[in-house]
Amino acid sequence: MNIEIYQIVGELDSFNYQQVQDDILAIIGKGCCVVFDMTACHYVSSTGLRVLLYSKKVAASKGQKVYLVGVTKEVQDVMDVTGFSSFFDIFSTMEECMEKVKS
Repeated sequence: MNIEIYQIVGELDSFNYQQVQDDILAIIGKGCCVVFDMTACHYVSSTGLRVLLYSKKVAASKGQKVYLVGVTKEVQDVMDVTGFSSFFDIFSTMEECMEKVKS
């Protein structure tokens, strides 16, 4: 299984969602699963949540997966309130994620 890590820094919102979405679709298009490194992301808007969900749906349609790593408390709170956390495999560390993915 091919895996690519994509780091989101700062915010994922209406100002940068298109670039993030384009980048992720390119990764998925190469046949790779995506690991979102969220350790440096402190805010995700509703637009950002849609990007994450859309990425997961596109990946799933191609037999690939999307994982989230290092979700900050602020982002986790938003994902919990909206129910989005139940849609994703979320890991505390990259090592934990890679161990699970490769097993």
